[in-house]
Amino acid sequence: MAVNNIVRGTMLLTAATFISKFLGMIYVIPFNEIVGAEGGALYQYAYIPYNILISISTVGVPLAVSKFVSKYNSLGDYQTGRKMFKAGFSLMAITGFIAFLIMFLGAGILANIYIPDDSEGIAAADVAMVIRMVSFALLVIPAMSIVRGFFQGYESMGPTAVSQVVEQIVRIIFLLVAVYLVIDVFGGTTRLAVGFATFAAFVGAIASCLVLWMFWRKRKRHLDRQVQQQVESYNLPMSSLFKELFRYAGPFVLVGIATPLYQFVDSVTFKRGMAAIGQSDIADVALSNINLYGHKLVIIPVTLATGMSLAALPAITKSFTEKNRQRMYQQINQSLQTIMLLILPSIVGLSILSNEAYQSFYGTFEIDLNGSLLGWYAPVALAFGFFTVSSSILQGINQQRFAVISLTAGLMVKVFLNLPFIHTFGAKGAVIATMLAVVTAVLLNLWRVKQAVAFPFKQFIKRSILIAIFTTIMGTTVWLVKWVLGFSISYQDGRAEGVLVLILGVIAGAMVYLWLCYESTLLERVLGSRVRVIDKFLKRKY
Repeated sequence: MAVNNIVRGTMLLTAATFISKFLGMIYVIPFNEIVGAEGGALYQYAYIPYNILISISTVGVPLAVSKFVSKYNSLGDYQTGRKMFKAGFSLMAITGFIAFLIMFLGAGILANIYIPDDSEGIAAADVAMVIRMVSFALLVIPAMSIVRGFFQGYESMGPTAVSQVVEQIVRIIFLLVAVYLVIDVFGGTTRLAVGFATFAAFVGAIASCLVLWMFWRKRKRHLDRQVQQQVESYNLPMSSLFKELFRYAGPFVLVGIATPLYQFVDSVTFKRGMAAIGQSDIADVALSNINLYGHKLVIIPVTLATGMSLAALPAITKSFTEKNRQRMYQQINQSLQTIMLLILPSIVGLSILSNEAYQSFYGTFEIDLNGSLLGWYAPVALAFGFFTVSSSILQGINQQRFAVISLTAGLMVKVFLNLPFIHTFGAKGAVIATMLAVVTAVLLNLWRVKQAVAFPFKQFIKRSILIAIFTTIMGTTVWLVKWVLGFSISYQDGRAEGVLVLILGVIAGAMVYLWLCYESTLLERVLGSRVRVIDKFLKRKY
């Protein structure tokens, strides 16, 4: 039952996160058409420090509250979780306001760090303006996110899922309408349009708050009844509550800012490195690919990792608290195997069809450069997925402090290798440095899981080999489809041709891979018996 709860929660969060990420990928198509590569680079300059401060201002408290509530609920003490929720909400309101002040008042300093004095293109004043515009969202999101964490502690993923989707839809509508009006209707500057685009984060957050408030009103009576009927009460003092919470929360902040930290290193060093090798003319285009446009495509497969991470944590925590090691092993195995099952084929297919994918979504500007970078960047998705889930596993088994060590090690690899790799390999050197950095952190996390709970990796390795074999067959199929179509059409013929090659390649690869996984019962073994619903379509009986 617990494993099925993981799958159900995972599917719900994954569906919501996928919709959010998919919308986040789709909107950049018209956004790119209006503001171009330079506008995209300006946009990501604002969002990277914003994402870092979002994580720091919450101090990992929302996910820690999820773990905290799950733990005390499993012990029959609902009052302690409610008490922490109220205290955490107040704390998040304060830290969010402090983060807003830091970002708003420090925008000029940060912009000068990003932009060298003698650089071409984007000016430091432009960067400072968009940073200030996005900072308003910090007033709302930290307090809002703790409500999501509270519901997740009850293994209720609906409020998070619905509020996530609503937040993204409202944000995107406001963003696109504002950008269109500023540039195409009123003839404003790209700088001003991108400023309004970043302010959309605040508007979306307000919409999400309204959704969560509706869920809270609907469920408050049931939650109150649980508190009134509880038998066990630990009646912990507030100091003990916060001490335990921050013991959980500290490492969460590092996990949350892992990707923004790697991107921050690129933002500070990339233009300098490209200028040193005489390629400053393509620096903004390449950087917008790595940190925005290409990243939007690559992050879609990582959606599963995000959903799995959030859904599995309360269940693993519960099994660990109850000392049910066999069930915990099953849950950890399912988490890791699902990442391999769904992300590995996605990134292989994206690497093979990288030029077609970039052409289909973003048009023709610098297609050879951007398509090549996307092909190099796609495999990073698998590493990011494993980092997210392995970090959550560590937190579920009370080894969250080790996440500090693994992320620090990975970040050091990125810092030390980024400039040398850019000098050696050009723009893709930054991608290679990111891959090596994340893989370092993942290997350390998995080693710690093995050491802490004697987790057996044998089943994971065996099934990963089978997944790799099926992925190889799938990749060969995609390459053959692309090769055959290349005799008559290619992405270079135009956007429509690129879309056609992409769609046919994806359909062929997906059909082959799913058929292999289904017929071998791999799908059922990893995702559970619910995949038998496919029998209705295949008209097959067990």
